[in-house]
Amino acid sequence: MSLLFCNNNSMSAITTLPSGVGGGSMSLISTQTASNSSTISFTSGIDSTYKEYVFKFIDIHPASDNVTFQVGFRDGGSNYDATKTTVFYRAYHYENDSSTAVEYVTAQDLAQSTNFQSLTEGTGGDNDQSCSGTLNLFDPSNTTFVKHFFATVNSAHAVDLSENVYVAGYCNVTAAIDGVQFKFSSGNIESGVIKLYGIS
Repeated sequence: MSLLFCNNNSMSAITTLPSGVGGGSMSLISTQTASNSSTISFTSGIDSTYKEYVFKFIDIHPASDNVTFQVGFRDGGSNYDATKTTVFYRAYHYENDSSTAVEYVTAQDLAQSTNFQSLTEGTGGDNDQSCSGTLNLFDPSNTTFVKHFFATVNSAHAVDLSENVYVAGYCNVTAAIDGVQFKFSSGNIESGVIKLYGIS
């Protein structure tokens, strides 16, 4: 397959990209599978090897109904309480087509908080309900700047709607981020897979 571009009113084919152009490759670092787990924690593999890390979560199913999927960051020590400031947007559409919306949700954002950041609102606990998405973390080992991250997650909500959430923000710390933990606001993670990749 080649790309076409217009140059002086003629079409030319690009069969290869110049060196230095294109996306980076993804290297799988680790995979964790939930089995009625209280948390899923990544305590190794987040270091200076890569400037960007991606977490892919697939069919994360809660043991409880109507709970939020959350993330916390560790900046040394044993707690996942790195200070964060974030924004939280969501779009939703009810299965019965009764309502749709795109909105900013102030109840789910953080301002200089050590709390876990919500990545969904009200993920359902029915057998067919779960959430899936990605979280990108940038330059976690840098000790000069804040640590930026963003996440996009789709969730089957407890009240039978499709909800897509966009969260962005930063850990307002200069210490390296060396661990990331995922959990639900209440109850366990009954099942699901989270994969950690490094982007070269």
